[in-house]
Amino acid sequence: MALRAEKSEQAMIEGILEGSPDGIGVVVVRMECGCRKMAAVSRDGEPASKVIIYRDQAESICDRCKADNGAFVRVTESFIHWLEPSPTEEEQEKISLKVLGSPTAH
Repeated sequence: MALRAEKSEQAMIEGILEGSPDGIGVVVVRMECGCRKMAAVSRDGEPASKVIIYRDQAESICDRCKADNGAFVRVTESFIHWLEPSPTEEEQEKISLKVLGSPTAH
């Protein structure tokens, strides 16, 4: 089952894409603490924006994320929200592999 952006993430995704003309999607990384990391990704799988860390309904991210910048070991879910028209499935897989690594890596 493909993960989808939650309503609370949608506005952030739109804002990131608006400021990232090369962005074809936004990587969404959900942390076990409730914080989120997001960044736009370009067609060649490179970053198209700065990484943004935030927490819903909070003024700032949690202390753990402040200390370790949202360490990979605490990631619970990650996916790419594609801009329409989205790349072909083959391109999506190639970019996802480059950006997120193999599914067995989690």
